[in-house]
Amino acid sequence: MSTSREGDRDRDEEGRARNARPRDGLGRPLPHGAAGVDRQPEGVVRTAAQSVAEAQALLDAGRPFHAHEVFEDAWKSGPESERGLWRALAQTAVGLTHAARGNATGGARLLRRGADGLVEWQGEGQGAGQGDAPAGLDTAGLVRWAQELAGEVERSAEAVDAAAVAPRLT
Repeated sequence: MSTSREGDRDRDEEGRARNARPRDGLGRPLPHGAAGVDRQPEGVVRTAAQSVAEAQALLDAGRPFHAHEVFEDAWKSGPESERGLWRALAQTAVGLTHAARGNATGGARLLRRGADGLVEWQGEGQGAGQGDAPAGLDTAGLVRWAQELAGEVERSAEAVDAAAVAPRLT
């Protein structure tokens, strides 16, 4: 993404506001010129399996903010019938991001919102709704993980280690 500076705002080629500042591993903006982590490219079209593999690697590395961007790409580019699934996964990743940043309230809220969205994707016999999720996603396990982590985050109100508590997506 190339940027131009108009006033104090970073903008992309189309003139939309974009923050070009480097970011840390949890997606927090750093001062211009600081060393940050590589950002996820936006708008990448992947298969469901590629999205899951990429997101899992980022979650395992303690980078849930970046995993959320992978899920967001899948949400925006995937089949209409799967958008709710990818949106729910993005919400759980953002919930983990907030929990890792020490925002217990926001983290728990987004983890629960994501879990609620995943319930309809649980396989037959595990919940009502869409049925089996693509790419071997373990939606029942992800629902349990998100609900349990939300409760732990609220009870402790301490920042979590994102890599240590990252879910297994499949």
